[in-house]
Amino acid sequence: MPRVLVVEDDPQLVRALKINLQARSYEVEAAGEGATALRIADVWRPDVVLVDLGLPDMDGVELIRTLRASSRVPVLVLSARHLSEEKVRALDAGADDYVTKPFSMDELLARLRAATRRRDPVRVESAVPTVVATDDLTIDLVAKKVRREERLVRLTPTEWHLLEILVSRPGHLVPRRTLLTEVWGPGHARNSNYLRVYMAQLRRKLERDPAHPRHIITEAGMGYRFEP
Repeated sequence: MPRVLVVEDDPQLVRALKINLQARSYEVEAAGEGATALRIADVWRPDVVLVDLGLPDMDGVELIRTLRASSRVPVLVLSARHLSEEKVRALDAGADDYVTKPFSMDELLARLRAATRRRDPVRVESAVPTVVATDDLTIDLVAKKVRREERLVRLTPTEWHLLEILVSRPGHLVPRRTLLTEVWGPGHARNSNYLRVYMAQLRRKLERDPAHPRHIITEAGMGYRFEP
C-alpha cells in the first residue's frame, strides 16, 4: 500500500484528500506545518509527498529543499500560485511535479500513480551497461548515481527517470510521447512543456554548456537522444 504524506494547512482539503486517497488504497499521513512534515517523513518514510507552498512555518520551497537533501522521495506540489516563476522555483528546489489549485481528483490521482511508478525500480535491459561513462560524466544505472567531473550530481526522481530512459538507449531517438508516457503516464502524452522544463534542468546539471548540449540532444519535433 503506497504511503502518501500530505503537507497542507487547509483542514477541509486535507480531509478530502484523505477520504479520496484512502478509498483508493493509499495509506495517508498529514501535517499542517513543514517542521511536523519533516519529522513524519524521517520516521514514516512515505512513497510520495504532497506539498502546499503556503505553509504557516516555512515556505514550501524550503521544505522541498530540506527533503531533497536526504531523500529521493517524489514530491508533488499542490499550490494556488500560478506564476511560472513559482513553478520554476519549486522544480529547481527538487519537486517532481506541480499541480495548480483548484485541481480535479482524477488529475491528482493520475499524477500520484505516475509518481509511484517512478519510485519503483526500473529494470535495465541486460544489453545496456550498468555504468555509462563519457569524458565528463559517469552514470551508474544500478546505484542511481551521476557524477560530473568526479562531483556527485543530485537529481530528482523525475530527472533520474528521464535520464535513465535516454541512457538505456544510447544514440537512439526516444520520441517525446514515449518519454511522457513512461514518466508521467498515458494521460500526459501531449504535455510537451513538461519535457522542456525537465530537459532544461538536466542540461543545467549535466552539460558543460547547456546552451550547446553535447549529450542530451533535441531532435526538433520528434524527441530526444543521449549521445555518450
